[in-house]
Amino acid sequence: MEKYYFGIGRRKTAVAQARIKKGSGLIEVKGGKIDEKHFDEIKKPFDLLDQSKNFDVTLVLKGGGKISQKEAAILGIARALSKINQDFEKNLKKQGLMTRDARKKERKKPGLKRARRAPQWQKR
Repeated sequence: MEKYYFGIGRRKTAVAQARIKKGSGLIEVKGGKIDEKHFDEIKKPFDLLDQSKNFDVTLVLKGGGKISQKEAAILGIARALSKINQDFEKNLKKQGLMTRDARKKERKKPGLKRARRAPQWQKR
């Protein structure tokens, strides 16, 4: 069994599990909604490190929408690459790919229509 490196990325409610191993640059997506146009952005961590043809990636995606899954996948891949080499981590951190975007949807409050939207005030 080949050794692989694991990284998990999250964005809103999307979770991406990335497994990276030595290979030829294949990206396999399981259970996700990533379009062809977003594959270039998923390869961003590899392109910054000039490692796009050296590793195979298996992504398991759950929850969220297309864009959230894409951003979670980028973070998962970046975290897995950082386990391979400390120099990779420094370069990815400079580009801002190692940062988790913690913004989530705010919960609905009682008596309001949405998180902060109050019912319209009526004088009479």
